Amino acid sequence: MPATNILANLFVTLYNNETRRKGECTILPTSKLGIEVLKTLQRDGYIGEFEHIDDKRGGKFKIKLLAKITKCGAISPRFKVKTDEFNNWEQQYLPAYDRGMLLVTTNQGVMSHHEASQKGIGGFLIGYVY
Repeated sequence: MPATNILANLFVTLYNNETRRKGECTILPTSKLGIEVLKTLQRDGYIGEFEHIDDKRGGKFKIKLLAKITKCGAISPRFKVKTDEFNNWEQQYLPAYDRGMLLVTTNQGVMSHHEASQKGIGGFLIGYVY
């Protein structure tokens, strides 16, 4: 059965394996957006090393978990956000002002909402993690 939302599957699998205190997890299928999201999560210290395995059937991600994710999820539909609107979305999806991050896809790639507001660009919300 084909996955309808690969990004939602990625977040749900990460969350389920984190709550079960696993050391690593395997996520399939993969996508280019998934690679960029994982790079952003790795850069901010939520996950460890990850590896993309191309098995000619959609691919796999092997991810080392660091037990730093309390909750994560995809935001659907992907809401359009301007630079000055990040605070409103933070209040809706994150538990506290300094805790967690929203993942935003912009014309300069996938980044956290902190980076996007520093650069002064908006984009589309794709997920949250804390």
